[in-house]
Order: sequence, then structure tokens, then C-alpha cells
Amino acid sequence: MTKFILLGLTVAALSAPAFAGDPAAGEDTFKKCKACHSVIAPDGTEIQKGGRTGPNLYGIVGKGVASDPDFSYGDSLAALGATGAVWDEASLAAYVANPADYLKTALGDDAAKSKMSFKLAAGGEDVAAYLASVAQ
Repeated sequence: MTKFILLGLTVAALSAPAFAGDPAAGEDTFKKCKACHSVIAPDGTEIQKGGRTGPNLYGIVGKGVASDPDFSYGDSLAALGATGAVWDEASLAAYVANPADYLKTALGDDAAKSKMSFKLAAGGEDVAAYLASVAQ
């Protein structure tokens, strides 16, 4: 009987998503992002009023990298977008932790760089979960 319980717990653990951020904590952490980014729904509703240095992050999770036609992306991020890459919560969290390193790894190019110089040392998973939750 114990073996079946352990097997069940193992299967449950392996089938659970490996990525889990806290949207409520991410909403609070997003305050650090508002200097450059806003979250504005397609109907114009301002979910997070913020700067315009960076692109609007509404619906970013599930969206193609560098796909906002109204924003001028850096060369490396545009190159990643040209590959068909799509933001998911894990990739977004990795990007905000260290944008240049993320692009270097994703593109396999040590010369890749990012126009985003800010690094979110902690809480990227939460911010990604928050951004995913506001666009549902």
C-alpha cells in the first residue's frame, strides 16, 4: 500500500507544472517595472499605469518576442523574435533576471545585448505569473 501512495505522489509531483509564481506578489513587484512599462488592455483600460520606455506588457505571456509593431526593439531582441520565439512565464522570468545573459543564451551569440539594463534579481517568476493573470 505504501508503494502505491509513494508512486501516486511521485506521479503527481512529476505532472505538476515546474514553474509557479505568485501573481499577488508579482503585482507588488511590478512596481519596479512601472518606470518603463505599463499594462494597458486592448480596450484602453489601464491595469498598470507606467512609463513608455518599454513596451506595453499586456498579454505578453503567449505573445511572440518583439512582436509589438508600435515598439522599436533592440537588435538582439528583434533577432530572437524573428526566430518565432514566444514568451512563456519561464522565459519571461529568465529574461527579466538578466536580459543580456538571456539573449546571449537564447541566440547563442556572446555579442547579444539588451536595451533593458534593469535586472530583477528576485521576483521574476511572480511578475510573469502576474502578467499572465491580468490578460486572461
